[in-house]
Amino acid sequence: MLLSSLIVSPRFILELCISTINCIFSSVFSKVCSWSRGACRATKSLVSDANSQSEQRTDENVTTPTSVNYHFTRKCNYKCGFCFHTAKTSFVLPLEEAKRGLKLLKEAGMEKINFSGGEPFLHEKGDFLGKMVQYCKIDLQLPSVSIVSNGSMIKETWFQKYGDFLDILAISCDSFDEETNQMIGRSQGRKSHIENLYKIRSWCQQYKVAFKINSVINSFNVHEDLTEQINQLNPVRWKVFQCLLIDGENAGETALREAEKFVISDLQFQEFLDRHSAVSCLVPESNEKMRNSYLILDEYMRFLDCREGRKDPSRSILDVGVKDAISFSGFDEKMFLKRGGKYVWSKADMKLEW
Repeated sequence: MLLSSLIVSPRFILELCISTINCIFSSVFSKVCSWSRGACRATKSLVSDANSQSEQRTDENVTTPTSVNYHFTRKCNYKCGFCFHTAKTSFVLPLEEAKRGLKLLKEAGMEKINFSGGEPFLHEKGDFLGKMVQYCKIDLQLPSVSIVSNGSMIKETWFQKYGDFLDILAISCDSFDEETNQMIGRSQGRKSHIENLYKIRSWCQQYKVAFKINSVINSFNVHEDLTEQINQLNPVRWKVFQCLLIDGENAGETALREAEKFVISDLQFQEFLDRHSAVSCLVPESNEKMRNSYLILDEYMRFLDCREGRKDPSRSILDVGVKDAISFSGFDEKMFLKRGGKYVWSKADMKLEW
C-alpha cells in the first residue's frame, strides 16, 4: 500500500501542476481579451470623436447664403456701356423651378433676396418678378425682398398688385443730366430717365416700399455733384459703385461691352466720395469692396466666382444643392460685412414715415 502511494503521488503532482498552469493561462488570456475589447472601444470612440470634430469644422466652413443676388434674366432694354452682367443668353428658368431654387436657399439660411438682371421688369412685363417677390415674402417668409431696376418698365399697377410684398426697390441712376445718361446708355428712346425716377419715388412713398438709388461712378459722371438731388429724393441708401471691369462681360474679346473708357482711378473715386461726404445715406463701394463680396446667382441658379476678374460659374443649386454650389462662389464674407452688406433691410424694421 505504501509503495502504491509513492508511485501515484508524482502523477498526482504532475496533474496538479498542469491544472494550475491552465488556470493561470486562462486568467491571463481573459484579461488580455478584456483589455483588447476596451482598447477597440476606445479606438472606435476616438475615431468617432475625430470624425465628429472634422464634420463640425467642415460645417463651420460652409458659407451661409444670408444675402443673395439672383440675376434671373440677362435681357435689358438699356445699353449701359459699363454693364457687367450683359445679355449673353435669353434664358429664364420656369417659375416653379425658380421657386424650388429659392426654397433651397431659404432652407440653407437665406434672409434676403435681391432680384436683378438685366432688367427684371422686362420679362412678362414684371409679372414673373412679382410672383417671385410674393412667393419669397408670403411662402418663404423672408425678412427682406428687394429689386434693382432701371425703372423704365415699372407701372403703378405693379405696386398695387405686389407692393405689399416688396421691402426695397433700388433704381439705377448715374446722373441728373439727361445728356450724360444718353452718353452712358442709361436711356431708351425719348423717355426721360430722371422724370421716371421721381415718379417711382412717389409710388414707393404711396405704396410703402423703401426707396434706394444705385449709381455707377465712371468717367462721364465722376466730376458731377449729385448732393442736391439725392437729398431731395431722400433714399434709404445711396449705393455708389466704382466702375468695375469683368472679363467676358464688359472687357475682353468675348465681351458684349467695352467699358475701358468708363474706368476711373481710385483717386478719382475717392474725390467723388469726398464731394458727397455730407450725404448721410451714401454707401460707397470701391472695386476692392465690390468684387468678391456679393453672392451672385445667374439665370441658371449657378453661383458666380469673380476672384479671377471674370465670372466662373458653379454647378446649379438645382442639380447639386446649395452647400456644394456655394463652395465655388468665391464669396468673401468678411468683405461683405466690412462694406455694410448686413443692415436693417426689412421695411417693417426701418420705421419709415410713409
